[in-house]
Amino acid sequence: MEIDVQSKLPSDHVDIIGVQSQGSKQADLFTKTFLKRTLPQNKNDQEFLIHKAVVLEHHKAKKAKEKRKKAKGLNAKERRAMKVFQIKPEHQKYSLFLPLHELWKQYIRDLCNGLTSASNPQMIQQKFLKADLHGAVLTVVRSKCPSYVGATGILVQEMKHVFKIITKEDKLKVIPKRNSVFGVEIDGFISHIYGSKFEMRSSERSAKKFKAKGTIDL
Repeated sequence: MEIDVQSKLPSDHVDIIGVQSQGSKQADLFTKTFLKRTLPQNKNDQEFLIHKAVVLEHHKAKKAKEKRKKAKGLNAKERRAMKVFQIKPEHQKYSLFLPLHELWKQYIRDLCNGLTSASNPQMIQQKFLKADLHGAVLTVVRSKCPSYVGATGILVQEMKHVFKIITKEDKLKVIPKRNSVFGVEIDGFISHIYGSKFEMRSSERSAKKFKAKGTIDL
């Protein structure tokens, strides 16, 4: 049976579309050719169609995952150029850091489970060695450089090799850790710490075991 597509279209549309009538043999040949090109070559087309359901759909190509770039922090050179660690002159006021000192005292009291006359001085010293000293009042009691001896102030910044303190005269002083001994006072307790023991990261210091006594090269 031959299907005439032209008979189903208006006469004025046939010439525009250019549709040619197709016989059943031509349609069958087109179908087999189409299936041969699209279906797997290692299977029989007829059996595949009889026993399988064929879903003709468009498969979207998988998009490659974009690698997210990790945010990089500033390196040491960039931090120095931006003066990240420099305390501005208008902020070098002793009174500005008194609240920090009060917080530090409460932190040490909690760390030492309270400070009383019965507290063990060696135990307190070991706590100081592993504690964060930002906010503590430090006094240089001994130093290889005599000009540092007697300097007292609130510790506002600790670096690997130096302590930065603000004195009551609103002056910022930089004290080398090495070859210096510092006194720390709280609630009547005075403990001496050797600066050379602080030449490391605070995280490393908290896990390190220290000897009861230190040495200083004078």
